[in-house]
Amino acid sequence: MKKRNRLLLILFVMFVLAAGLTAFSRMRPQEQQSASAATGQQSPVTRENNPNYPTPNPFYFEGKIPYELTGIDTPQNAWEYAERGMYKQDDLEDLDGAIADYRTSISMNSLQNGTCQLVTTSPVPSTMSPPPCMFTVRSRLAYLLMERDPAAAISLFQEVLQIDPLRLEINSLIGETYAEEGDNAKDQATKQQLYQKAVEAFKAELSLSPVTPQSVQMTGDEANNADVHWQLADVYEKLGQNANAKSEFDLYLKATKWHSDTYPWRIALAGKKIEELGQ
Repeated sequence: MKKRNRLLLILFVMFVLAAGLTAFSRMRPQEQQSASAATGQQSPVTRENNPNYPTPNPFYFEGKIPYELTGIDTPQNAWEYAERGMYKQDDLEDLDGAIADYRTSISMNSLQNGTCQLVTTSPVPSTMSPPPCMFTVRSRLAYLLMERDPAAAISLFQEVLQIDPLRLEINSLIGETYAEEGDNAKDQATKQQLYQKAVEAFKAELSLSPVTPQSVQMTGDEANNADVHWQLADVYEKLGQNANAKSEFDLYLKATKWHSDTYPWRIALAGKKIEELGQ
């Protein structure tokens, strides 16, 4: 009799536990977290119940999220591969791993195979199919490839400008890549062609932040973008266009009055260059 009562008690407890688990499984993620907190248990972090994972469409957010907070074990889409790539690049300094993840991300977010699209209307709808093309993963990969594979880097930078034609610094990076290719070119004709492409890219960068009479009146800044003027002056000097080089060095000095320079030694050098080019 005692054994029978004990068996009935065990069966009753098992029934109660099963009913409780069924009810728990039907809760929404937020309710599960609250219930787990009440009992002192931690529910597993997933994409669905993680407040650090942006929803409904992660492709609209291109900033970096601390990867440890995303709850991503194995990336499943272009955005997740991009986030893991940023984590590898910035936190682990694993550049090869970052490049591999960025390439996988772009293969899943590509204009060529129809897995992404350009956003040309505002406001952006809450969902899009295919999702928007991402610029961050392309600009980061291009930056890492500037020396390893300049042609691929330029192509990726140009895709960024397809996605966002007003994105600052991209034309400047294209110019730097062309200038570096020109420095490494073996024959003079190729050098000249690459340097000229660099000039065009640097000018395109300046056109996105033009200096106008109104802006000069409001700010006093007569040049803007010291680094681009320095880069342009350097390329013009290599092209033998001394008058243009001198003009750009002069604009560089005007810009540094307001923006200084990451490399302040260039300020004194620019003054010397102007004297030499004027002779």
